[in-house]
Amino acid sequence: MTTRSTARTARPSTKGRAVRTRTLLPGADGIGTVRRSVLPGGLRVVTETLPTVRSATFGIWAGVGSRDETPVLGGATHYLEHLLFKGTERRSALDISSAIDAVGGEMNAFTAKEYTCYYARVLDTDLPLAIDVVSDMLTSSVIRQEDLDAERGVVLEEIAMTEDDPGDQVHDLFTSVLLGDSPLGRPVLGTVDTVNALTRDQVARFYRKHYDPTHLVVAAAGNVDHATVVRQVRQAFERAGALRDADAPPREPRGGARTIRTAGKAEILDRRTEQAHIVLGMPGMSRTDERRWALGVLNTALGGGMSSRLFQEIREKRGLAYSVYSYTSSFADCGLFGVYAGCQPRRAPEVLKICRDELAQVAEHGLTEEELGRAIGQLSGSTVLGLEDTGALMNRLGKSELCWGDQLSVDDLLAKIAAVTLDDVSAVARDVLGQRPSLAVIGPVKDKQAARLHEALA
Repeated sequence: MTTRSTARTARPSTKGRAVRTRTLLPGADGIGTVRRSVLPGGLRVVTETLPTVRSATFGIWAGVGSRDETPVLGGATHYLEHLLFKGTERRSALDISSAIDAVGGEMNAFTAKEYTCYYARVLDTDLPLAIDVVSDMLTSSVIRQEDLDAERGVVLEEIAMTEDDPGDQVHDLFTSVLLGDSPLGRPVLGTVDTVNALTRDQVARFYRKHYDPTHLVVAAAGNVDHATVVRQVRQAFERAGALRDADAPPREPRGGARTIRTAGKAEILDRRTEQAHIVLGMPGMSRTDERRWALGVLNTALGGGMSSRLFQEIREKRGLAYSVYSYTSSFADCGLFGVYAGCQPRRAPEVLKICRDELAQVAEHGLTEEELGRAIGQLSGSTVLGLEDTGALMNRLGKSELCWGDQLSVDDLLAKIAAVTLDDVSAVARDVLGQRPSLAVIGPVKDKQAARLHEALA
């Protein structure tokens, strides 16, 4: 079968054109130094150097997610993520996977609502290979019709797997309840109907539109040399003709001002499951809201660990659930705050009432000094411990550059958390928890049980 290549048309060489480089975080004795370079054409490269480790993680972030899809293209971003592993002009799918396997590395990707990331973690000596393979995938995928047809079944199985896990699916349901039929409210994976309807031309156009260098951020962390990474990335992108000859500014971080107007809505799906899976929540904050640090502390105190209010009240004191926690999700222009619990179906109204009471209590009275100190300590510790491997560091670099256009040092992060006061938390609790909540439930919930849940929500 003859197919058209979607690789970018070769452009004139950018060799000799200046690379703009600056140090964002100096580090101590070169350890933890963060540098940023902008290549011709707007491609950004950010690295963090840790000469004391023997590994490196290399990733390329694309500023495209499921919120960039029209209803007709539902699931296209995630589908494309799969297809970029299927082959390029230089490598087959087996060549891609075997190259990284042969050096004991790990390679994967993930799609979110506002970005997609492809990465490989390897020994530091194998970093040039990782750069070449991942860059080749991002710049030179051929997206053959036969690969699209074969991978469609894989994507549909992934959708089925999510639908078989009500503890996972209930979060998608809650997001849909709160955000409605909007790009952010629709599932990242798409639906069976939208995935079945996607054509090669649609996916290829989506690829060409959103994988432009101005939309990409390259991030590398570990035992890496910034200048070497920049040179190797530039060579890989120039080989594919993926850098522009003319200077182009990188795309600015997403902005906007979206207001979530849904309140008090409930969606209950009757399913034959052993547990009722509950998410109660309300609008949260965007990722650029300066009050997000106080919300993070509040979230930790409410449902972030074994000493949190919800865990103590629902699991420890009453034994009503095994898993109970709160969480936040932040986007460029809005956010969510949610409480999850999985319990016996007959206990669902009682669990829901306890969650509502605890949220109302904190909205009215805030936290105690003891809770504040414990939450700040827990959040600070988990933040630092979560950055103990090169993969986590690469994720922080790429996401920070793509979403904020800036980098905070660990000390800066800890200072932001430590600066949160009781008054800050009380104000955020009133603003967020004082809103009318919405509800999503999946489980064996019949009419009478559903009526009791609606009563507990009212």
